[in-house]
Amino acid sequence: MKPDRSVVWVTLGAPLLLVLAILSLQLRQGRDRVQVLPAVLVGSGLMISRSIGRSRRRSRLLQDLHHARADDPD
Repeated sequence: MKPDRSVVWVTLGAPLLLVLAILSLQLRQGRDRVQVLPAVLVGSGLMISRSIGRSRRRSRLLQDLHHARADDPD
């Protein structure tokens, strides 16, 4: 199964946003650095949300596997 290119870019969006924010933080001086804060917050929030969702899905899958084994008469 070949992944769609748009899905790949969406997946890399949050890390790329953080990289862009860090690079722009290095280029800005003084009070202009505050403008980088929204990009950092959004990028890190998306990455945290994605990792929490992934762990919940894995946990749910493991529970379903345990229930399937318990219901199996073998």
